[in-house]
Amino acid sequence: MVETAGMAKAPTTPVETTTDRFRADVLDASMRQIVLVDFWAPWCGPCRQLAPVIERLAAASGGKIALVKMNIDADPLIADQLGVKSIPAVVAFQRGRPVDGFVGALPESQIKGFLERLIGPIDDVGDAFEAAQAMIADGDLAGAESLLSELAGGEPPNARAAAGLLRLYIDSGRFDDAGALFDALPDAIRRDSGVAAAGAALQNAQQAQDLGELDELRNRVNRNPNDLQACFDIALALNAKGLRDEAADALLEIIRRDRSWNDDGARKQLILFFEAWGPMDKAAVNARRRLSTLLYS
Repeated sequence: MVETAGMAKAPTTPVETTTDRFRADVLDASMRQIVLVDFWAPWCGPCRQLAPVIERLAAASGGKIALVKMNIDADPLIADQLGVKSIPAVVAFQRGRPVDGFVGALPESQIKGFLERLIGPIDDVGDAFEAAQAMIADGDLAGAESLLSELAGGEPPNARAAAGLLRLYIDSGRFDDAGALFDALPDAIRRDSGVAAAGAALQNAQQAQDLGELDELRNRVNRNPNDLQACFDIALALNAKGLRDEAADALLEIIRRDRSWNDDGARKQLILFFEAWGPMDKAAVNARRRLSTLLYS
């Protein structure tokens, strides 16, 4: 195994390099971490087969591997110098020198084995999920979506990735995409706590999307304090803005004033909030305690 201790964190998305940038993108970078160079061309079908697999596995390396792509049609010189005769070809560089490589769109298991010879065991689900979260933090939503989609689309789907993809869609306002994904998941995956919580969050987001401005809702309550529907809508709007304590307060006030309103609708909505927020969420813990006091004291 190639020594990786002390290596810098690799980029979460592939770098497209050229002949002019090859020294900086590959040779210099390989002094800090292992760099894989994927030699490809737009007309190459096997290259398109290999790309998503190697990108996901490189991302799953936990930052130990950087992936660089080089279009040999646009920049053939480096490939010629390295003796690349057919593509796709992948060459691993360390400390400025090529140390290993393979040719062809190999099965995923063989590619994973190749990478593990370089860096040790890969948790290709857990690490890929963490890589996707890093992409989201960096604003690379397209890259995160691609990575999570591949994990969530496996057989069986990965529940953690499915929940992450649902949250990405919800946070991006892509409720139709989130709904389609949730509906397509097997029942066993939908029952996963993380996926179920994301499904509840989707319901909450869909309810809040056409409510209008929060200030106008508050004005409705100021004009008519008995307008419990406006109080309910305020709770939905507050939750959509991430103001969980305030959202729970609004529903608890409805329950205090009229438990039976809208067929126990405030309590049911609060339970849906709890499911979306998760059992350890501080706002959920506090509101659940207050709800118990209201119902049973």
